[in-house]
Amino acid sequence: MSPLPDYYTIWHKAGHYGLRVMAGLVLIFLMLPILVIMPLSFNAEPFFTFTQGMLSLDPDAYSTRWYQEIVDDQKWRIAIRNSFVIGIAAASIATVLGTLAAVGLASPWMPFKRVITALLLSPMIVPLIIIAAGMFFFYTQFNLVGTFTGLIIAHAALGVPFVIITVTATLSGFDRSLFVAGLSLGASPIKVFWDVVIPLIRPGVISGGLFAFVTSFDEVVLVLFLAGPEQRTIPRQMFSGLREQINPTILAVATLLVVLSATMLFVLEALRRRSARLRGQE
Repeated sequence: MSPLPDYYTIWHKAGHYGLRVMAGLVLIFLMLPILVIMPLSFNAEPFFTFTQGMLSLDPDAYSTRWYQEIVDDQKWRIAIRNSFVIGIAAASIATVLGTLAAVGLASPWMPFKRVITALLLSPMIVPLIIIAAGMFFFYTQFNLVGTFTGLIIAHAALGVPFVIITVTATLSGFDRSLFVAGLSLGASPIKVFWDVVIPLIRPGVISGGLFAFVTSFDEVVLVLFLAGPEQRTIPRQMFSGLREQINPTILAVATLLVVLSATMLFVLEALRRRSARLRGQE
């Protein structure tokens, strides 16, 4: 006599595969507009649509001329340089300040922890246009509008919450007895923090720094309010290009930004797995 089928197992498997199919469809829906940009950036013609030659896979219909224009155009070169300089400087400041803030907030003796946390994370909640307008009126008092210093400080303020969140998540599994043990052996608090705490939370610190860099690299609202002609970044140049002269160079830049973002995601995933592996060894 054959056993009765396990309907619970059948429905469980069906629900599991159905959920995976739905997740895949949502991913395709979100990624398809981004993926369409990539082949259009190789269009030999100055159009934002697929030509007949591209649809028929004619090699002559594809070209790297728009990528070459990024290299040849001085405005794009300056924008790329400014984006990397501002992004690296802002991410460095945000990483240091965010890590120190996360360590302080992780202390059980920290007073007004919730209030301070809400204030530090407010740049993620408050609409960016309000932050940009407030910073503009504040910067006018110190002549920081149209300067690299002002733009770096503003971008660092936007990146600090991401560092706090990632480092706080890493500190949730930190054994505080290690810090006490280091102090008991005669090391100073700074020595213990640098030699014991930092190596254990390094994946979270690096992840937060990458998030801060990407946030700065992709920011356009603050740049529109606070930057001058000399602080033109990639998003600002793309915004100006869409308004003044539309050509597929913008698509080429967008493709490069997608590749950069994907690379960052792979690095973050590798850091996450490394952090999980370290926790499993503790």
